[in-house]
Amino acid sequence: AGGMYDIYLDDNGQEEQQQPADEIDSHDNNYRPNPSAFYTKRPTRRPTPPTPSSSRDEQLQNANAPTKQSVLDILYELNDVTDEDNKQQDQDEQTEQETTTLSKPNVLMIPIDDLNTWIGYMGKHPQNRTPNFDRLSDMGLSFTNAHSASTICNPSRAALWSGLRPSTSGCYDNKDEPWTRFIAEGLNLNAHFKKHGWYTAARGKTYHSSKAGFYKAEEKKTVYPSEWHEYPKTEKKPKPIPGYLDGFTQDFENAPNYRDEDDPDYHTAEFCVEQLGKFSERDGPTFLACGIIKPHLPWAVPQKYYDMYPLSEIEVPAAPEDDLDDVPKMGWDLAQPHKEDANVTKLGRQRNAVQGYLASVAYADFCLGRILDAYEAMPKSERDNTIVVLWSDHGYHLGQKKHWKKATLWEESSEIPFIWVVPGLTSPGTLCHRPVDTMSVYPTLCKLMGLPVPDHVEGADIRQLLGNPHSKWDGKALSTMGYANHAVVDERYRYIRYEDGTEELYDHDTDPFEYTNLAGYGGMYNLIKSNLARFMPKADMKKWDLDFSQTCNDRYDSADTVKLCGDGTSFVARNPKSNCDFTPCPE
Repeated sequence: AGGMYDIYLDDNGQEEQQQPADEIDSHDNNYRPNPSAFYTKRPTRRPTPPTPSSSRDEQLQNANAPTKQSVLDILYELNDVTDEDNKQQDQDEQTEQETTTLSKPNVLMIPIDDLNTWIGYMGKHPQNRTPNFDRLSDMGLSFTNAHSASTICNPSRAALWSGLRPSTSGCYDNKDEPWTRFIAEGLNLNAHFKKHGWYTAARGKTYHSSKAGFYKAEEKKTVYPSEWHEYPKTEKKPKPIPGYLDGFTQDFENAPNYRDEDDPDYHTAEFCVEQLGKFSERDGPTFLACGIIKPHLPWAVPQKYYDMYPLSEIEVPAAPEDDLDDVPKMGWDLAQPHKEDANVTKLGRQRNAVQGYLASVAYADFCLGRILDAYEAMPKSERDNTIVVLWSDHGYHLGQKKHWKKATLWEESSEIPFIWVVPGLTSPGTLCHRPVDTMSVYPTLCKLMGLPVPDHVEGADIRQLLGNPHSKWDGKALSTMGYANHAVVDERYRYIRYEDGTEELYDHDTDPFEYTNLAGYGGMYNLIKSNLARFMPKADMKKWDLDFSQTCNDRYDSADTVKLCGDGTSFVARNPKSNCDFTPCPE
């Protein structure tokens, strides 16, 4: 980032003269991606390219990967800092000094479950209709290269709320429930805000399996009641949805009789609408989280949302038969094409599944619209004192790379919508193409409020990007799926490394659909891998080293607990107030 990989060569191997950033359309604050256009050069990494080719051979023939660069060229790219960069950095520092904090504003946080980038402003699917996601995007700044901390629900949400990456907490999977086994009470973002005077309220899916709120919280351990003032149980849908016909492998036959108010998200939105009306009544600020469950399965939504996308007109993502031929075994194991993809293909339900997903996204958009109506109905003084943050817990495959659902380290699984509205800082309708991940939420909100960032919090403060989306940025996005499996993303490349050391590398300038794994091509690609590997965790917590016979809160009783390792050496456990896990013994 900030100039990396900006060297382009012509057919004679000579450096091309690039346009200044302010002359490139994709750097314009009002730029919106065009799904029908072909973009080949950074910074237009995120906009949708043309219809993908049907095979890897065809993709390789069309790729224009540089072949005439010397090692010196690559090293220059990896360390490219120009006078213009330095001037921009000075401007960034001045902007940061001017916009460091806001005066205890309200926070409206909107987590969405299983939402990929098939929403209007991202331009990733030509048929989606999401006027309310686009409406929120028009109010503030939207990231087009944002990624989740993990690509499955439980660890992704635990990481965002706690500020601890999965590699630090040891919470890697949905099977690692409840997440409170890994995250100590009082560490979470909402707890931090409550401690500093915010009224904290939530409903719906904020953490994983948190829909029950305070109901049986001590038994289920899906929320810490001490961290919230108010967290009512999510309204249940009517029972039963016949045969769990979810719209994926079987039709949702009850759609004609299903009403908007039959879905839990309707009531979550209702609660949030009521809470927004109470902001002005409270003496202090409010932190409100509205967790929308759709488009998570089942794709049980009213028929009118299905009718928006006639089955005969559905466009299905391309999935070349040889797409996994150059993927390591661990990547193949995550995709499991012999399971979901084989079943959907056998049933011939690719179009049905895409239709069900789009319909459920449309329903989530409807619920978001109700919340935004209430937000815009607030007195201007209250609205101007409210920060809005919308994020998804991860992306979602719909047949790409022979996979359905989530839990891989490819683009479809990690890339998410990520929208911020910060009065006095973000500009309406702007896009930022810099790579960020959801670990930025905790430190950025703290900095915006002038609150101390707890020592345990990992992640980047992205205020400078909120104020100036074109500012120099050295950050990368990091996603984790399971123990020691990570992906690092910059503005051009995605580098994946699995627990066994096998790798994948994709160049989004020439291969936006990640068809061609460049990890074994050697040469310049080894340098690129080495550079991106620096942003991966230096160590990964082994959850089997944790003592679950004790609660997370009680695991250590002092800041300097000395533990004895099997080899006779000792180490000092981390402060339990910062992190309930401990540094593992040496291998």
